[in-house]
Amino acid sequence: MRKIVSAKKIIILVILLAVPGFLYYLLQEKGKNRYRPLPILGPKQVAKTFHTRRGKQIPDTIYHRISNFKLVNQNSDTVLFPKDTNTITIVNFFFTRCPSFCKGMNREMARIVEVYKRNRVLKFLSLTVDPNYDSPKVLTQYAKSLGAKSEKWDFLTGDQNKIFRLAKEEFLVDALVDTTQANNFIHSPLFILVDTKQRIRGYYDSGSKEQVDKLIDEVKVLITEELREVKTR
Repeated sequence: MRKIVSAKKIIILVILLAVPGFLYYLLQEKGKNRYRPLPILGPKQVAKTFHTRRGKQIPDTIYHRISNFKLVNQNSDTVLFPKDTNTITIVNFFFTRCPSFCKGMNREMARIVEVYKRNRVLKFLSLTVDPNYDSPKVLTQYAKSLGAKSEKWDFLTGDQNKIFRLAKEEFLVDALVDTTQANNFIHSPLFILVDTKQRIRGYYDSGSKEQVDKLIDEVKVLITEELREVKTR
């Protein structure tokens, strides 16, 4: 009887010692395999260069990247995109006289800014599609109404044709004059998540709380991805 009890004690002790080590292995090794980075969106093409994975040569991919640009913010300061090579950016298009969803969209943007207000990696850009009216002075008042601070969130204005081109060719969303109504514009309601390499990593409907919550979560995924990449360099 004593031998049976002793054997049981030994088995229990082995389990208690082994389980933590096994869980650690799963988290460190298997957890890495389960990590999935965000997709890279936009047009892409196969490059002439290759990289090696598990002994096999795999063609590199050339992804769509947003070109550098500069516009003027609510303080009449020139703002560069990207601000630096370590910046993750959330972008949207709006205008201050917007009769529909812009106010709600920028309230949601303000909510995201609040979540990440202490994160130095993340920046926010709101480009007006009505720059002829939305001067820096107008944008200053608009930014104040949202409690926006320019060191974190810039409202940008400039040449209208340039902004329309940026929307269509770089961020791959709509921005154009509404010919059916005076002083109105057709533009995307989407938030656009851009990584440090100027690649689009996600589009999120600003009118959906679920989508905005998803963006807030996926920013964390992208930050993790960027940190892992820095460690492997």
